[in-house]
Amino acid sequence: MFKEFKEFAVRGNVVDMAVGIIIGAAFGTIIKSLVADIIMPPIGLLLGNVDFANLFILLKPGNPAGPYLALAEAQKAGAVTLNYGAFINTIISFVIVAFAVFFLIRSINRLKKPQEAPAAAATKECPYCLSTIPVKATRCAHCTSELKAA
Repeated sequence: MFKEFKEFAVRGNVVDMAVGIIIGAAFGTIIKSLVADIIMPPIGLLLGNVDFANLFILLKPGNPAGPYLALAEAQKAGAVTLNYGAFINTIISFVIVAFAVFFLIRSINRLKKPQEAPAAAATKECPYCLSTIPVKATRCAHCTSELKAA
C-alpha cells in the first residue's frame, strides 16, 4: 500500500497540482491585499470616506453595549455583527481572481490551438521535363509524357 501511495504522490499531475495550489494561495493573498489596500480606499473616499472593512450591522450588542465605531471594537466587546463590508471586499477579490484566471486560461487555450495543416500542394513537377503541372494531371502538358499515378 505504501508503494502505491508513493507512486501516486510522485506522479507529475499530483506535483503540478500541489504547485498550483501553493501559487494559487499566494496569488489569493496578493489579490486580497490589492482589494483591501489599493482598490477599496479610493472607492471609499469617493463614497464619502467609507471604510468597507468597517461596514457592519449590529445584531446583538456586546459588553459594554455600543455604539461601536469600528468592527474591531464591536468584536472586542463580543457583539454579534453582520459584516457586509468584508463580504463586499471578498466579492471584489473573487471578481479580480476570476478575471485573472479567465485571461490565463484564454492565453493557454490560444497556445494549445491545433496548428492548421499546410494546404495540399496544387501543383507538382513533371519528372521528365521538370515543368510545373497540376497534381491531378496524368500527362505533362509540356512534354506529353505519361505520368504514373501517385
